[in-house]
Amino acid sequence: MNIISKAALEARRARYPAGCRIALVRTTDPYTSLKPGDLGTVDFLDSIGTIFVTWDNGSTLGMAYGEDEIRRV
Repeated sequence: MNIISKAALEARRARYPAGCRIALVRTTDPYTSLKPGDLGTVDFLDSIGTIFVTWDNGSTLGMAYGEDEIRRV
């Protein structure tokens, strides 16, 4: 498990505020149907850096700090 510093958490919150649009770059979740390029909307970010997303395909998979990669669109 990757532990996020307070500074990195605040930077992540500033970069991915609720309501912003993102695209998936990669995920480590072997059970998801999400694929690179899929789009979603950020719901919130928790205290360990997980970004919770409502994906356009209906999924609600969160993006774990240090494991999954997204980009803002």
